[in-house]
Amino acid sequence: MVLGQYESSIGEKNRIGFPKKFREQFGDKLIITFGYENSLIIVSEEGWKSLLEGTEGKPFIHSEARDTQRFLLGGATSVELDSKGRFVIPAYLRDFGKIQNEVVFLGIDRYVELWDKKRWEEYRKNLEKNIESIARKLTESEKKA
Repeated sequence: MVLGQYESSIGEKNRIGFPKKFREQFGDKLIITFGYENSLIIVSEEGWKSLLEGTEGKPFIHSEARDTQRFLLGGATSVELDSKGRFVIPAYLRDFGKIQNEVVFLGIDRYVELWDKKRWEEYRKNLEKNIESIARKLTESEKKA
């Protein structure tokens, strides 16, 4: 399980260091793709199937499954970390994530989210204000299931 929050910055040649703690669990071959709320999702090469969770086994005729796969897999790219644990974020992913210079990596169980630092701070403040009602809605939906 990956967890925690780590800050970094984009260096010269647009390289960014992947946190050592995550590198130890993910290895040097990663897949990066579009995430929700304009974050990016990073998984290990072995863990890419976790991106398909909820869509596997759904018939091809279900547009929601196709759209989710298009979003997550169609936007994905493989990267390999260099000897210092750095990689380059492709321009289209950097644009999608509105990533400037400073970033935050968030360990979320089986994957890592990558956020522009300012955008993460804004999102986190809103999340902190609303977490109780979010948790309540989640509990209510579990009772209905």
